[in-house]
Amino acid sequence: MKTYLNPAPDTWGDLLRRPTMAAADLDKIVGGVLADIEQRGDEAVREYTERFDGVRLDDFRVSEAEIAEARATLAPELKAAIQLARTNIETFHARQWEPVEAVETMPGVRCWRKSVPIEKVGLYIPGGTAPLFSAVLMLGVPATIAGCRERILCTPPDKNGKVNPAILYTADLVGITQIFKIGGAQAIGAMTYGTATVSSVYKIFGPGNQYVTAAKQLASRRGVAIDMPAGPSEVLVCADDTANPVFVAADLLSQAEHGIDSQVVLVTLSETMAKAVAEAVEAQLATLPRRDIAKEALSHSVTIVLEDRAAAVELINAYAPEHLILSVADAGEMGEQILNAGSVFLGHYTPESVGDYASGTNHTLPTDGYARSYSGVSLDSFIKKITFQELSREGLQGLGPAVQRMAEAEELMAHARAVAVRLEEKA
Repeated sequence: MKTYLNPAPDTWGDLLRRPTMAAADLDKIVGGVLADIEQRGDEAVREYTERFDGVRLDDFRVSEAEIAEARATLAPELKAAIQLARTNIETFHARQWEPVEAVETMPGVRCWRKSVPIEKVGLYIPGGTAPLFSAVLMLGVPATIAGCRERILCTPPDKNGKVNPAILYTADLVGITQIFKIGGAQAIGAMTYGTATVSSVYKIFGPGNQYVTAAKQLASRRGVAIDMPAGPSEVLVCADDTANPVFVAADLLSQAEHGIDSQVVLVTLSETMAKAVAEAVEAQLATLPRRDIAKEALSHSVTIVLEDRAAAVELINAYAPEHLILSVADAGEMGEQILNAGSVFLGHYTPESVGDYASGTNHTLPTDGYARSYSGVSLDSFIKKITFQELSREGLQGLGPAVQRMAEAEELMAHARAVAVRLEEKA
């Protein structure tokens, strides 16, 4: 990680640039995959699976026998951990339901809003270098609470045509209705257009690499909603002199090991802390099984030393990190000043890992600066809100003349007439 001492604010954008492939190149590659799947369906999916995952599958569906095998072979301790995480995630997300509340905006005019589930959702779960069964919890639990009728899950197979048993166990636990052994852009294409095997869906969720993210964004141009642009993982840790450099180093590496295109940022108010964290990172890196991946991610990550907390807050809000760890004194107070972040972790004993797995919050979060305008996944992500209104005769008599005048001013006379014919009706 390169270290910068008190860089000027007008240089922050360049110092914190995310590692990405040119969008035009991605769209060209991924667009071709999606178009091919639209035309050839299952056969195209089969060919891309063979090319990218190294296995040719006659049937993409995960069978009941495979789920039963996963249930039987998964270690009891891991099952218990997954069940605990599910309980916490259910508890947090179930409280996000909003009661229906009718509002009388004026006498005889009632308006209300009702939450209804999105009927068909597709969940993408990365397999790649790490089987992210935790993402099944983060997406499957709120989808089930919302009452989505079809909950389809796609995840890449391994070289033997198998899916990690923890993914299968978790998917079964949270009530996924269909599971398919399809990964990458081809999974997004299958859920977008539908094939003879895979149903098309109304909204697609889930993290992934740049190809998956590009595929989701292209899908959104074809009438399928997506959760957000969620790409390579990132974390920003802000540490003052009260921080433990060993903790901070572990937090940085926990994101760096996700993938070579991940990015980690350390913002500190002390050059001494910056050096101590750098030493701790080197010591811990040597013991990581995924050290080669983490080392590559660290090559495009940075440490920035700033003079005061005000500057740190300004930089954080400019960067808009996916994960933000405030390892500082009075972390709660500093947290109140954060405007742009996917999820915030307060204090020295709140590692980002707890949010990734089991605290209860959702780990599907906006990356690449999208936290400036997007929220992370929540129960709201799986529901639509329909508005209702009901007027009594007296209500229309009170409101109608204003509506008539407004419609006439816009020269929309049929709009005005729809009110007028009712007002002219004899009692």
